[in-house]
Amino acid sequence: MNRLSLVHTESSCGWGGQELRVLNEASGMARMGHDVLIAAPPESRIYAEAQKRNIATCALPIARKSIAGWRAMRGFLKHRGPQVVNTHSSTDSWLVTLACLGLKNAPAIVRTRHISAPIPDSVGSRWLYGRAAHIVTTGEALRLQVIAQTGAHPSRVTSVPTGVDLERFQPGDRAAARAALGLSPDDFLVGIVATLRSWKGHRYLLDALQQIGDKRVKVVIVGGGPGEIPLQQQTRALDLESRVVMAGQRDDVLPWLQSLDVFALPSYANEGVPQAIMQAMACGLPVITTNIGAIGEVARDEITASIVEPRNAAALAAAILRLRDDGGLRQRLGEAGKADANSRFAEGKMLDAMERILVAAAVGKRT
Repeated sequence: MNRLSLVHTESSCGWGGQELRVLNEASGMARMGHDVLIAAPPESRIYAEAQKRNIATCALPIARKSIAGWRAMRGFLKHRGPQVVNTHSSTDSWLVTLACLGLKNAPAIVRTRHISAPIPDSVGSRWLYGRAAHIVTTGEALRLQVIAQTGAHPSRVTSVPTGVDLERFQPGDRAAARAALGLSPDDFLVGIVATLRSWKGHRYLLDALQQIGDKRVKVVIVGGGPGEIPLQQQTRALDLESRVVMAGQRDDVLPWLQSLDVFALPSYANEGVPQAIMQAMACGLPVITTNIGAIGEVARDEITASIVEPRNAAALAAAILRLRDDGGLRQRLGEAGKADANSRFAEGKMLDAMERILVAAAVGKRT
């Protein structure tokens, strides 16, 4: 099979690592010579971003489960006739699976699961996962979760970690990055790059900052999302306005990463393998994080990262101070993280693995 006809579906109207992975996979598969299209709600950001990247798109009313969404999906699949559909969220997975029932020459379905939130213990969920030709997760912990919670045979579930553009994400000139961004050259900067969702743990990072007496230690928050106003309110309530930089949503996070001394992601739920951690490691940053979801598969305690207990601001503050005071430790964790990223996280490895799975699904459907 030389050229694969592939559709990615994404019902999410949010923005984060999942949507970025879909875009990067689609772009990569197109570069590899495959016929790729992203089907998404017209109001979603991924729909607009796909068009910016010159990825073929189709606007479908699939943000919610509905008869209209089912009809639109079924009509689209009849007209487009892809060999494989790669679904990414619950809603589009349901709509695609139901739309394929009784459909002549229905495509193979590959279901990618990006997060570690519990899968509903229901006949419906087991049926849905059972209809997929293959299931992909972004980490081994998520793979084991899918097997345990859906009864899927282990041979039908594969972990394919998200890849990083290692030619782009590299250490840079910290002083130059700070000057360009208007950040102080003398502060000790702890940064987080993540969508502002509660379970990313931003509020614990602010609580930790409040416990640190050294006013030179500051936090840089890069990202947008529903948690923006609560975080602004918390910053004011803790009298931290002079020590917190809220940079907002940024299309290019690289200079922000290159400006930091330490990267922190104190998530307490739902994580797969956060791309931001891998990007930070590729940039040579020491990482402070938690062992949630599949994070521990990339951030290894005392080797490439400092792992702390979730929702524990005191432990987070202690880890920050330890890294502030031990430049040798910062260098050791950062260098080990960069080496790990270069050997394990190349985007090409993700694309090659996904190509094998998608082609095998298409061949299996055809035979």
